[in-house]
Amino acid sequence: MRLPRARPRSLAGQLFAMQVVLVAAVVAGCAFFAYASGSAQARETATRQARAVAVSVADSPSVREAIRTPDPSAVLQPYAEAARRDNGIAFVTIMDPHRVRWTHPHTDRIGETFLGHTAQALRGETFSETYTGTLGPSIRVVTPVRDGGRIVGLVSAGITVERVSTQVRAQLGALGLAAGAALALGGIGTYVINARLRRHTHGMNAAELSRLHDYHEATLHAVREGLLMLDGQRRIALINDAGRELLGLAPGTVGRRVAELDLPAPLTGALLATEERVDEVHLTADRVIVVNTRPVVGGERRGTVVTLRDHTELQALSGELDSERGFTQALRSQAHEAANRLHTVVSLIELDRAEEAVGFATAELELAQALTDRVVGAVAEPVLAALLLGKAAQANERGVELVLADDSLIDDGALPASLPQRDLVTVLGNLIDNAVDAASEGVNGPPGAADGSVPAQRVPSPHRPARARVTVTALAGDGELLLRVADNGTGVDPADAAEVFRRGWSTHGAGRGIGLALVQQAAHRNGGAVTLERGPDGGAEFTVRLPLPEGSGARKGGAT
Repeated sequence: MRLPRARPRSLAGQLFAMQVVLVAAVVAGCAFFAYASGSAQARETATRQARAVAVSVADSPSVREAIRTPDPSAVLQPYAEAARRDNGIAFVTIMDPHRVRWTHPHTDRIGETFLGHTAQALRGETFSETYTGTLGPSIRVVTPVRDGGRIVGLVSAGITVERVSTQVRAQLGALGLAAGAALALGGIGTYVINARLRRHTHGMNAAELSRLHDYHEATLHAVREGLLMLDGQRRIALINDAGRELLGLAPGTVGRRVAELDLPAPLTGALLATEERVDEVHLTADRVIVVNTRPVVGGERRGTVVTLRDHTELQALSGELDSERGFTQALRSQAHEAANRLHTVVSLIELDRAEEAVGFATAELELAQALTDRVVGAVAEPVLAALLLGKAAQANERGVELVLADDSLIDDGALPASLPQRDLVTVLGNLIDNAVDAASEGVNGPPGAADGSVPAQRVPSPHRPARARVTVTALAGDGELLLRVADNGTGVDPADAAEVFRRGWSTHGAGRGIGLALVQQAAHRNGGAVTLERGPDGGAEFTVRLPLPEGSGARKGGAT
């Protein structure tokens, strides 16, 4: 039976063990160095003390006078013992040049031969050595006693090695206590640091952390949604490739503050918000993104996790779906109106008024065919032509006349393949929808809002036109595509001219106000621009200019 393999020690545990061993080794090394240094210092101190005593005794005049007497021991023994006791050393031995002792701590040793070397002292030198004498191993100093130019005796002063060792052992005890205290403090500090590290690493070992990092990097680059992590100072701590692409940021943005990224103000506010944000739609220069933020809280605010989803295509598809829904409603209304007209024609025939029936039927057909022929003849781009015809039907149902300007012309092949048809639908569709709303409200009154909402107060028009009208200009020439939509509504308040392209601005209440923002975004995405002016009929006039590459087949000519 195979026993389960034990889980490797966590990274914090491994570091703790390594740090404890390291601290113990450092403390032990310091203790050994201190012991060796203290031992050497103690021997040096003992040597200096013995030297000082020996030299002072040898230079004493009373010693020289005592040596001249017939019995030097009688005078020198008390003197040597007093010097030994006063200086706290083991012995002071005074002897003749032949090493016969005159003094000794043990009086029975007086008269015996000194155990040790004296040759250097007899040459007039003072030297030190460690030698085993009658008192055991000792550190001793031997110096000559001079009387005039002659050496008349020798003095040896020493301290036993045992006494020096006792002093070193006393110092070693104190050193051991200090080393133990240092080891205990180092261990406690190491444990506290590693406990904090264990909390941060969640008890994982080095292999698990390495594997987690590899998975983290792979996941970060594999996720197609944008991922952005901010620290507590609102700086970018992490961002993946999709996040940089969605926000239009260059590499190397990690560490920068969000406020320095030159993002739109509403988006910057969402990223800096302290509260959670869920599925907020924001516009950058080129994209529609959905933002979700969640603060990271663990006892203190640590940062924010932000996810970004690209809804540019979804928003465009939603706009197309709205257009298709509008087309369907228009067709349903037209079918209803056609049935009414057919009943009218049949009734006229039954009343034996055939000529009036023919005139009634052909008049409606001529109006519809005239608009179709005008649009198809001037706009060879099928998507734009279909959009204009559909919007004309929608406008007609709301009592608004959609007119294609006489100078409109887009030849076949004038628009390059690099210009997305979806962006053309976004630009022209939203501009026409807004213009139809404005014209309908300006002529027919406030209840004409397309979504049933009540519009905000507009600038009053001094002259109310007889019929609401929207004029569309579509012209490809001089290296650009010009799309202009003008209405004869009440126009835009000059105070709001700078705000109409901001997401959320609308005269139709909450939940709207993204159409013109999408128009500006699509224009910017294709290198163009959109402007707002007062139209010739007193309403608003929006003009979009998109550059066309050379050789795209655009007709030479200019826009009026």
